[in-house]
Amino acid sequence: MTARRGVLGAIVFVLVAAVAYAAPPQPFWGQWGRGPTHNGNVPVAGQTGSNIQARITYDPFVSKEQSGQYAAGDLLVHYQTPLVDGNDVFMECKTGQYSNIKNWQAQTWCENKFTWVNGKLVQQWNHVSDWKPVPFAALTDKDGPGWEPVYHAVLTRQAIWVPGFGGSVFRLDRNTGTGPQIKPFGATLDPNTYTVGPLSADASGNIYYNVMQLDGTAKDPWLADVPNSWLVKVTAAGVPTAVPWSTLVPGTPAATDQCTFRYDTTQLPWPVLDASGNPAPVPTIACGSQRPPVNTAPAIAPDGTIYDISRASFDDYYGYLIAVNPNLTPRWASSMRNRFHDGCGTPFLPPNGAPGGCRAGSPTGVSPPDGQPGSGRILDDSTAAPLVAPDGSIYYGSYTRYNYAQGELMRWSSSGQYLPEPTYGGFQFGWDTTPAIINDADGRFSVVTKENHYGDVGSYCNDDTICPPDRTASDPAYPEQYFVTALNPDMTVKWRWQNTNTNSCSHNKDGSVSCTSDHPFGFEWCVNAPAVDGNGTVFANSEDGNLYEINNGTLVNTVFTNLAIGAAYTPLSIGPDGRIYTQNDGILFVVGN
Repeated sequence: MTARRGVLGAIVFVLVAAVAYAAPPQPFWGQWGRGPTHNGNVPVAGQTGSNIQARITYDPFVSKEQSGQYAAGDLLVHYQTPLVDGNDVFMECKTGQYSNIKNWQAQTWCENKFTWVNGKLVQQWNHVSDWKPVPFAALTDKDGPGWEPVYHAVLTRQAIWVPGFGGSVFRLDRNTGTGPQIKPFGATLDPNTYTVGPLSADASGNIYYNVMQLDGTAKDPWLADVPNSWLVKVTAAGVPTAVPWSTLVPGTPAATDQCTFRYDTTQLPWPVLDASGNPAPVPTIACGSQRPPVNTAPAIAPDGTIYDISRASFDDYYGYLIAVNPNLTPRWASSMRNRFHDGCGTPFLPPNGAPGGCRAGSPTGVSPPDGQPGSGRILDDSTAAPLVAPDGSIYYGSYTRYNYAQGELMRWSSSGQYLPEPTYGGFQFGWDTTPAIINDADGRFSVVTKENHYGDVGSYCNDDTICPPDRTASDPAYPEQYFVTALNPDMTVKWRWQNTNTNSCSHNKDGSVSCTSDHPFGFEWCVNAPAVDGNGTVFANSEDGNLYEINNGTLVNTVFTNLAIGAAYTPLSIGPDGRIYTQNDGILFVVGN
């Protein structure tokens, strides 16, 4: 795909007639990152065999989605996590028609239920939703998505909930796939109001999700401020409450305030310096209203605190992690601005004055676009969601362009204090990823994430002379490489495993596999939410078409599905029997012993 982009819930006890009865357990893998905290791990051993037990096509439009000048062979789509409970599997599906990426709203989204019957996944029902994603936005300085947004259900004990039109959701009976449409904004559904991002659920079965309203009178809604946004809670019984987003972001800039942006591309190389050799003042733009990004799932901590992501509509350099009390009042909002010191003159860029490096004489550590400490940016194309760790701290993968578009992983305490990585302030990868937790044998925990050092992207700009796209040639000390990485809680590296496979492989009609060595630096990880089993084995899918199984930095096994160059970034999940549910090119693969 190259760098083309710019918990298990607590068991609840109820008292009936003075006798305590244990409620049924939470769904085994019920949502993004498995449970309310998005920790991505299960207490069972994953099946590490190589038998592909099922293949189910859920997106019939992949070849069309990869065609055209804009996609250029890449699959610019986000997909749902396979949801698994007992013998049941729930997965999104798509029907309707597909003309081009700029008209993705012509498609129809649906949810299928499958059940394992005599070793086969058998479809039980299909529910067609009226949900539509927000409209396409070209990848320019304006905001909005250039990848098809995610349609993402959530599974609870009582029901499966799926996104609906106009900021609504459907509460479906798990057995029949039928049920009411919950409409928090009234009976008349507004076509300019959108349910955005995966739905999340807490341990009691309450649903949380983000809603965004766009300006339907604007020629391009992404060039206009958002009229409204909301955080919505729907109780397990179906009672909705919509809280205006503006009430949840204390201390953030007003819509009409001026926000720092970045230097003009006519002034490369960056940063621009004044006569004294200091970074020159940076242009500003109107901030726009704070709103949720398009693809983020709220996380819910064990104490009921809701963690979500907010950004300024016109300036993605102004992002915030927000904490919301269980009664939907604001707790705090912590800025992602000026948190990093890994820019000019550090090992993550070529030397100042050299191709790919900052302007000669630049101060050490500043980010090239604005001459300030680096900021975590919030892009609408990212599916990154907050992760609540066992110690209560919160991790989030933000975007940064100035480090080869790798982004930065960030961490906060539950009180909103930023907890920087010891040397540079953040871990040097965070783009479009929700990490998972490894519960270590000594009672501690590790954080596992992909770590793509993209090639063919240039260090901090799109000028091939100033920022050469051949990363390895221009920056041999920091070359193109692709890792799965485990971090200590403070984001220092515990172990890394590098994908050094150079072979593009394909299945032949006779069942054999043919391979060509054409990726000298390996393949990028196309997983955006890895899965971890009870033994600490990490499961992650790669653009080379393999499912990788890694334990403590050692490769356990690989399973080849099919080549996926330009693959969508996709999550995977683990079932209660240890089966692995992974995705590749619009196909769900189930892998096991």
